[in-house]
Amino acid sequence: MAGNSQRRNRRTSNKKGATVGSGGQRRRALEGKGPTPPAEARKGHKKNRVANAQAKRAVSAQSRRPSGRGAKATAELVVGRNPVVEALRADIPATAVYVQQYIENDDRVREAIKLATDRGVPLLEAARPELDRITAGLNHQGLVLQIPPYEYAHPDDLVAGAADNGEPPLIVALDGVTDPRNLGAVVRSVAAFGGHGVVVPERRAAGMTAGAWKTSAGTAARVPVARATNLTRTLEAYQKAGLTVVGLSADGDVELQDLELLSGPVVIVAGSEGKGLSRLVGETCDLLVRIPMPGGAESLNAGVAAGVVLYEASRRRA
Repeated sequence: MAGNSQRRNRRTSNKKGATVGSGGQRRRALEGKGPTPPAEARKGHKKNRVANAQAKRAVSAQSRRPSGRGAKATAELVVGRNPVVEALRADIPATAVYVQQYIENDDRVREAIKLATDRGVPLLEAARPELDRITAGLNHQGLVLQIPPYEYAHPDDLVAGAADNGEPPLIVALDGVTDPRNLGAVVRSVAAFGGHGVVVPERRAAGMTAGAWKTSAGTAARVPVARATNLTRTLEAYQKAGLTVVGLSADGDVELQDLELLSGPVVIVAGSEGKGLSRLVGETCDLLVRIPMPGGAESLNAGVAAGVVLYEASRRRA
């Protein structure tokens, strides 16, 4: 009945009274929220929509591209919460981070989103079936990072880069090295000791994957990696250009400390830890060099061996 003030839950005044305590909401409202993220990372912004559309088209195109010999390089996907966070921490180049809809928001998810936002990497929401499809059923845990294809240099570019700096070329070639972490370690050593690049075969060899980027500790951004269609012919071309090709072998005739050629233009060739240099590559080398190991170890992996020789070359050139 109108005017009946005894009715339950009936407001008897239009004046809103003060609440008892705010639970810190007013204080938090006054706190800064940090720098404004770039337009590409702001949900609803035109540039964010454009970036999302481009990333989705790239993933869709990747799923339709052929694989195998003759196929062009495609984007790489890093899947799983820990791998994605570690890749973002290592500043590995990225074109998109896919986040599953209604995902459990734990510390790793929050950190991945923050790192991506700080770097301006587009964040894309996707349903679980879509993530299952683009990862071919891998255990993605609701997080997927898309990495653009690495742009390999031509082997001749490494010699040209040394000439531009007025320095004798110092190049490392890898023969049969299939572990991306070894490649990343070599790239890091080349950067540390003033080398001019790394050459890897096009087939049956490690490439610049997320693992190689991570091991290189960011140096892959400034050290060129070239791909050779045929490593033996590439080494022969380097010889014609005046470079000495030095192969690392436990059965080498020359010990590292006696190698005077390291102060000139040189290509250091390292093989896999198990098989060493292949027969054709070993026969192409101008000489084979061994690293003294008084501790009795039978061999060193390519990353360590190349680092030892690069240090010796840097010492002689100084």
